[in-house]
Amino acid sequence: MEPNKTTTAPLINLSQKLDGTEDTAAFARHVAEGLSQTQKTLLSRYFYDGQGSRLFQQIMELPEYYLTRCEFEVLQTHKQAIAAHFSDPGFFHLVDLGAGDALKTKILLQELTQSQKGFDYVPVDISGDAMQQLRGTLQKEMPLLEVQAVVGEYFSALDWMHQHKPDRKVVLFLGSNIGNFKEAESQNFLRSVRRYLKAGDKLLLGVDLRKDPETVLKAYSDASGVTAAFNLNLLTRINRELGGNFNLEQFRHYALYNPQDGVMRSFLVSKIEQEVHIGALQQSYHFDAWETIHTENSHKYTLPQVEALASASGFKVEKVFQDKQCRFADVLLTVAS
Repeated sequence: MEPNKTTTAPLINLSQKLDGTEDTAAFARHVAEGLSQTQKTLLSRYFYDGQGSRLFQQIMELPEYYLTRCEFEVLQTHKQAIAAHFSDPGFFHLVDLGAGDALKTKILLQELTQSQKGFDYVPVDISGDAMQQLRGTLQKEMPLLEVQAVVGEYFSALDWMHQHKPDRKVVLFLGSNIGNFKEAESQNFLRSVRRYLKAGDKLLLGVDLRKDPETVLKAYSDASGVTAAFNLNLLTRINRELGGNFNLEQFRHYALYNPQDGVMRSFLVSKIEQEVHIGALQQSYHFDAWETIHTENSHKYTLPQVEALASASGFKVEKVFQDKQCRFADVLLTVAS
């Protein structure tokens, strides 16, 4: 990176809307598919409209939500070693999938810039507002950092990267986002990422580790009710964008953790028998009293499971970085030959 270079590039918007929200037709299709199933579901990817993103920022600050604090500790403790692994053997693009406000990533960005590693930063997020704000923040905080923010889905962004930035890549997928996939889906996701990478490329993968079940449960069902509001906001979004008439007072958030399979599951539960109409779908949906809508899975891993997942996806584990209590790990994967 050249000193004193003007570094903030124009925003690359691969989304159909300036604010980065999903195409309404796709949202409507997924809602129709999910609510038509015997076990009703809604995709967790739709949590993050403007209000949902703000609520998730509040969740990360909750005393019960250990994940963010643990990953902060991992990155702060091991930042020098992580930066050294990233920069070997030379210049790279740091691609941050689901960057958001990049609060944790900034620990690595500061270390990399201070140690004068050769790289540029490519944050990727579906929220155009988040990427606009991040560009402005980084321009003030790290004016010499070369930033190319991309608004869009992960694979649209990786495809764009493949065409326009062919140099070596280090991909970040932090925050245990991999845990939101089912087992087969997590393999498919990592295999898809792997297809855009080549020998020498790396992936830093955040994974939440198995621990006391009570600790896990409280993190997804906090006493102040912020997580409940976050989950219920999905219904508010359907009401606003698709003309739904969900009465939020007649639904409640419910979280369930199974320590045997290590999966945290979140639901919305209908308190009464009711009909909900969604105008954009021209369809009404019946809910029995106490019927559920499954909204999210969050898998908790053992390190052998992570190693097996990496191997099945075309990666190998290069290094594992953990917090002192071994609650969370950022696992550095490298492309398997």
